[in-house]
Amino acid sequence: MLEDLNTRPQRRLGLSRKELFEQLDRPALRPLPDTPYEYAEWKLVRVGPDYHVEVAGFHYSVPATLIRQQIDARLTATTVEFFHCGQRVAAHARRHGGERHSTVPEHMPAAHRRYAEWSPERFERDAGDLGPNTVALIRAILASRPHPEQGFRTCRGVLKLFRGPNRARAEAVSARALEIGATTADSIASILRNNLDRVRSPTRPEAPTLDHANIRGSRYFH
Repeated sequence: MLEDLNTRPQRRLGLSRKELFEQLDRPALRPLPDTPYEYAEWKLVRVGPDYHVEVAGFHYSVPATLIRQQIDARLTATTVEFFHCGQRVAAHARRHGGERHSTVPEHMPAAHRRYAEWSPERFERDAGDLGPNTVALIRAILASRPHPEQGFRTCRGVLKLFRGPNRARAEAVSARALEIGATTADSIASILRNNLDRVRSPTRPEAPTLDHANIRGSRYFH
């Protein structure tokens, strides 16, 4: 019945459905796409001052030239794409957990790109070449800031100061800095410049033992 319906000439056109398909439809057919259709959502988003866009609790970078501009975001289960004036400007694997930022180094302003490889682990690793006191000092510097990234410049400056002194001197300076709570590059440079690591710290006198009639001692509670 299907074959009969498709090959039966239509009164008004004088052609069958099959003949029309061969003349009109088949020449216009295209191959199926290599990948199956994937559902996507589109959103209008604004680029933040840190050249990242927030999507579902995660932050994705776009070229820094687009800071504060509105762009289109295309979201699928696996990818996040950004478009500006119809042109795709960035694409990321979509995050559903773990690190909240996805940053492409090429998107960074030139001033930021120089520091992209800085991390607490890198500074601790470099400090480890000098000794445990230097590692402890680097950790103290990072811990003294509200955010570790704010201590990166200081860590870099301190390790630069230690390029000249030998390992033992760097360790002694680090120990003195830890002792007095010095966590800035200037204060550590002052220790080096004034040879304060070679000056013995004054010892604190022990507090005298209190002897008073109102002090009962530990035996009173047994």
